[in-house]
Amino acid sequence: MLKAIFLTILLLCSLTLSSFAQAMSLDKNVQKVIKLPLNNWSSQRVLSKALGTMIQSLGIPVEYKDISAQDQWGALPKGVIHLQLEVWQVSMAKDFNRMVQQGYITDLGSHKAVGKEDWWYPEYVEELCPGLPDWQAMNNCATLFSTPQSKNKGVYYAGPWDYGDGDIIRALDLNFTIHRFENDTKVWQKLEQALKKKQPIMLLNWTPNWTDSRLKGKFVKFPTYQPECETDPSWGINKLLLKDCANPSNGWLKKVAWPGLEKYSPCVFQLAKNINLNTEMIADASALYVVEKLSEDDAAQAWLEKYKKSVDKWLALPCNKT
Repeated sequence: MLKAIFLTILLLCSLTLSSFAQAMSLDKNVQKVIKLPLNNWSSQRVLSKALGTMIQSLGIPVEYKDISAQDQWGALPKGVIHLQLEVWQVSMAKDFNRMVQQGYITDLGSHKAVGKEDWWYPEYVEELCPGLPDWQAMNNCATLFSTPQSKNKGVYYAGPWDYGDGDIIRALDLNFTIHRFENDTKVWQKLEQALKKKQPIMLLNWTPNWTDSRLKGKFVKFPTYQPECETDPSWGINKLLLKDCANPSNGWLKKVAWPGLEKYSPCVFQLAKNINLNTEMIADASALYVVEKLSEDDAAQAWLEKYKKSVDKWLALPCNKT
């Protein structure tokens, strides 16, 4: 009887230790999950899915988190998300620079691609508004861009991101108002509606983007950007207000990470540093989703196949992949 009790206790202990070991193993695996943000524009979402596939090929699990570009700055320092491949200078430099200086995020370097984010219109609009792309033609044509709700003001369609567009309108005394959408999908839907009827439209656009190769259009030529435009009211046309100029034409595009990523997952950290996106790569990521109408997952897979040579090079990591 005692022997039977002893064996039973031994078996229970063994099962308990086994369960504990499995729990520890599972917990360890959970801790190694890489969490990637999905922001509200198409190239970022497709490239994040492509990055996730690359990470999974290393045997590391991935989770995706829908999060706005603004909210990601609170999530990155806490490790709620671990890595962001697309940080654009014009809309994100203030948060980026402050948080790098404070040690809240890690700068993983710049991509080869450079960006521009500004007011844009399809090329056919020049026939309706002579004088474009010069910004001074805009007020003469403001009613062309108006809606019944805008009270003869031109409407500029934009996303939820902060480009200082309201400041530009005030500083250059533009007879325009802003209509904001929650993501770029809504912006492109509005553009598609205008294209079908050849209606004038003024909207936020950027490069690299799907329009680079798929649709002829131009950025408005505002007074050329200088850093003083954002810091010295006496600079430029308006001596009282800042932002009487265009946005930077060759803005950087960067990668950033949670500060603990290098220790947490050395392979992913090195992979992120290796990735270097050019203009075509980012534009294609957007075009596959917006123009080709692929799902995000299918667009990511098509993108990985197109750029397989670069992807293989990035994945040639000098670290333990297990």
